[in-house]
Amino acid sequence: MAIETWPDAELNRRAFQRQVWYGVQNLLGDTGSADADMTVLRFDHDDGVGHAIVRVRRGHTDDARAALACLDSVGGQSVGLRVTGTSGTVRACEEKYIRGPAKPPRQRHVVFDNTERRALARGRRVDVRTDGGFVGATDLDI
Repeated sequence: MAIETWPDAELNRRAFQRQVWYGVQNLLGDTGSADADMTVLRFDHDDGVGHAIVRVRRGHTDDARAALACLDSVGGQSVGLRVTGTSGTVRACEEKYIRGPAKPPRQRHVVFDNTERRALARGRRVDVRTDGGFVGATDLDI
């Protein structure tokens, strides 16, 4: 799965695993979460982007997707999750969906809200640093 946060967010595997367990238990209950047995096998996050491999028991993929769709924060940090695919083995998952580390964001100086500001660009998405944190924007907003 792909993970996206604000550039200054710091996530770790333990907090992500805890939130996955909490989310699946809230959605499916104790017995449903035990049946799904969701476990984070691999986790990497840096500069607002990352990925994770979450193991799920066979036949519980839809339940796992639903539980992951309910997650909107990890450790108090807003987070966006996208399931990039499913696979039968960890190795096949790594080869198919994880193509090395994510590209680091580029530093840019932009004019936003009639003020010159620092921003981090990831493709066409731009995270503009403001006094209160970051604001998500696109090239068209700048």
